[in-house]
Amino acid sequence: MGNKVAAACEDCIYYDYDEEYGDYVCTQSLDEDELALVCRDGTKSCPYFKFYDEYKSVQKQN
Repeated sequence: MGNKVAAACEDCIYYDYDEEYGDYVCTQSLDEDELALVCRDGTKSCPYFKFYDEYKSVQKQN
């Protein structure tokens, strides 16, 4: 069994600012079961979690 790195929604590529709500939100459309897993277990159970590495995107621009 492999170890998963603990992370927060703030570290996810799908976590973005929504001007309508005036706050950061998950831009993925989670169904009830997926949302329940994320609320219970955090991002380790999120099927859409992708770590956002801003340095990686900067390297592609060079």
